[in-house]
Amino acid sequence: MVTTVNRMKDKIVFITGASSGIGEACARKFASQGANLILNARNVPRLDELKKELETTFQIAVFLLPFDVRDRNIVAASLKSLPENWKNIDILINNAGLVIGIDKEFEGDLDEWDIVIDTNIKGLLTMTRLVVPGMIERGSGHIINIGSIAGEAAYPGGSIYCATKAAVRFLSDGLRIDLVDTPLRVTNIKPGMVETNFSVVRYRGDKQTADNFYKGIRVLTGEDVAESVYFAASAPPHVQIAEILVMPTNQATGTISYKEAIE
Repeated sequence: MVTTVNRMKDKIVFITGASSGIGEACARKFASQGANLILNARNVPRLDELKKELETTFQIAVFLLPFDVRDRNIVAASLKSLPENWKNIDILINNAGLVIGIDKEFEGDLDEWDIVIDTNIKGLLTMTRLVVPGMIERGSGHIINIGSIAGEAAYPGGSIYCATKAAVRFLSDGLRIDLVDTPLRVTNIKPGMVETNFSVVRYRGDKQTADNFYKGIRVLTGEDVAESVYFAASAPPHVQIAEILVMPTNQATGTISYKEAIE
């Protein structure tokens, strides 16, 4: 039998990109603390499995809203369709994001860039625009954006992704300024090296190359990042944790890390 401390009991937490990686880990963490969840992703079968597991294990309620955050009309219609008892969202975790390829800026695929930019920036903006006004009306809420250490400085083969995560950084800062006269809080979580399916997408489905990238260093897991997300969310209402940069112990910057030689 699983016992929860219910620190988030009866709160509604909306997580985008919740079917895997950091999003899935956040869903598990908040469910374990008694929160009810609205889970979004495009992978409907995986969302269905996760809903059944979390509701059974933690005795909480899960509402599924499967859509692509790039489609603002579907996002708006989906949010409008929420039952009344699900509309009062307490925490929005803008997690949906990706990177495709490690091409040089003058060699990249324009269509892939559209997917990355529309997901990482415009999708986050759409969710923020549609959810935050309700939080302002209710006088409470927390927006947690999953950024990246990549938003701190560019690295080879990553300029487009780095630019999108730099945008997340400044959009978080700008929103915090815009909300300074309200009780709402804004947090930017900036992970370093994390081993999730994210890296497989980066290498266009080449799992072996993705796995090799992490050899020789103990990197973060989605669960590690979820702990930081929860830490920010569970701070007292008068405490706003603006940003958290979390890295493996053997990573110093976005481009400097120590990896043991593997024979």
